[in-house]
Formats: sequence, C-alpha cells, structure tokens
Amino acid sequence: MARLYGGVEAGGTKFVCLVGSPEEHVVNETRFPTTDPEDTLRRVVDFFGPYLRQGDLAAVGVGCFGPLDLNPISPSYGWITTTPKPGWAQLDLQGRLARELGIPVVVDTDVNAAAFGEYYWPELNQGLDPLVYVTVGTGIGMGGVVNGKPLHGMIHPEAGHFPVPHNWDKDPFPGVCPYHGDCLEGLAAGPAMAQRWGMPAEELPADHPGWELEAEYLALALCNLIYALSPQRIVLGGGVSQHAGLVQKVRQKVLRQINGYLRSPRLLESIDTYIVLPALDHRAGVLGAMALGMTTNR
Repeated sequence: MARLYGGVEAGGTKFVCLVGSPEEHVVNETRFPTTDPEDTLRRVVDFFGPYLRQGDLAAVGVGCFGPLDLNPISPSYGWITTTPKPGWAQLDLQGRLARELGIPVVVDTDVNAAAFGEYYWPELNQGLDPLVYVTVGTGIGMGGVVNGKPLHGMIHPEAGHFPVPHNWDKDPFPGVCPYHGDCLEGLAAGPAMAQRWGMPAEELPADHPGWELEAEYLALALCNLIYALSPQRIVLGGGVSQHAGLVQKVRQKVLRQINGYLRSPRLLESIDTYIVLPALDHRAGVLGAMALGMTTNR
C-alpha cells in the first residue's frame, strides 16, 4: 500500500518538491528555478517518477502562485488564470499533473498551503481553528484554515490587496500595485519598501524609520483579519517578516489599534503567542502542500 505523499511549492522564482510520509516527514527534496511550464513541470514529474514506478506514491499536493481557479465544479478547476508571469497564464496545472502522474493531485494557493502546513504539522498550532497565515515578501498573500480546511469562497483570499489607511503627509509614497496603487501590497511588500527607501528591505538598518511604517501597515491589515475572521492564531511569514524586531513592533501596534475593544486573553495576555513566526520556517509551503495531498485519501 502506498504510504508516501508528494508536496510541491510552486513559486514564481523556484519550485520545491518533496516526498515524505506522515511519520518520517521528508524522504527526499529538491528545488529548481521556475522557467517555462514545459521544462518546469517536466522536472516535477521526473522527480516523482521513481516513487511512482515503485508504487509508493499515493497523492501529490501543490501550493501554487496565482490567481487560481479553485472552484471544484468549474471547467477550469486547478488552472492558473490571469498571472502576469510569462507563459503561465491559463495553464491547466492540476489536470496536467494528474494526467502525467496518474495519481490524485490537489492544488491550492501557496499561502493556503503554508497555512495548512502550520495548522497540520506543528503540535503547538494543532486545533487552533481558524488559523491565518500572512506572507510578506515580493508580494503579500493571505491564507487560512477554517473548520479544518483551507479557506475558499468566490475564489481564494486576496487580503494582500486590502485598502489600508494611507496618511499621505506621513508617507507620500504612491504605492507600487499596478491595480490599486496604495493597497497593502502596494505600500508594504518588499518591492514597495525597496522603491520607497532606495534599497532592499534586508539592507535597511534596524533603526530605520521604514520598519515602524512597515509594522503600522501590517498591523492595520492584521486588525482587519482579526475583526473579520477571529482567528485563534496568526502566522506571519515571508522574507520581510523575518527582520529582527518587526514581529514585536506589529504585536504592539495591533494592541494599540484594537484599543481594548476585544477583551480576549489571547490578545491581552498572550500576544507573543498569538502573532507568531512560522514554526515550519521556510518549509511551511511545501510541507503544507504534502499535507493537502494526504487529505485526498481521507
């Protein structure tokens, strides 16, 4: 009986593939650049080939950049739709991999996969439902787990494009989002920080005023998510979030903005364990994808 599962983190710049078991977690792992679909998906299939031939691989989960069509009754279910990434728009990702691999393939957004990974694997997060995952890097994405399943609706969460209060006197930067200008992603993603301050976020000194502004925008977004979804925990991932001291600033500003309105002990007494960095670190997405694959046999 097949006891191994595959996970794919399909990113705009790189793919990460792994094979693992519920008990041992990771058996094998590889990563390679995202090029054109033909070359990239062929490398995915080749990686899983030996486990398919042995009959050991039961299913594969994929956490992918989007937008995606995740409506199971849609004729384009599992397709990458309107992505600006050259060559990848209107691509039948789920169907193609399922045909090539010959086993069940489940597809979700990369951030939903990371949210599911944080919900599924680390013991400290299990049972915390709803759980929200926000990633801050090249873009800003949000995923969630509600009632034990990744959060879907009309499409999938797009909280990275939240409108947030923009004080033009304090921050005259117009934003970089090609659709909305100064939405959350347009003001607080890595490219926005680099363009506003003239250097990448990772090069900003710890005492640079950019970090206070970044924490303010992120705290505004998290407050909206807290009010709307009432999550049991918020995980803050992505490269920008790893900056030393940023998560502490975000926690302080969340409490200040809520201003005593919500009286939950999770906020008032345990903010340090309410807004946290990923327990799975950089593997949240690919381990979450594998966990999604494991749900196909339930």
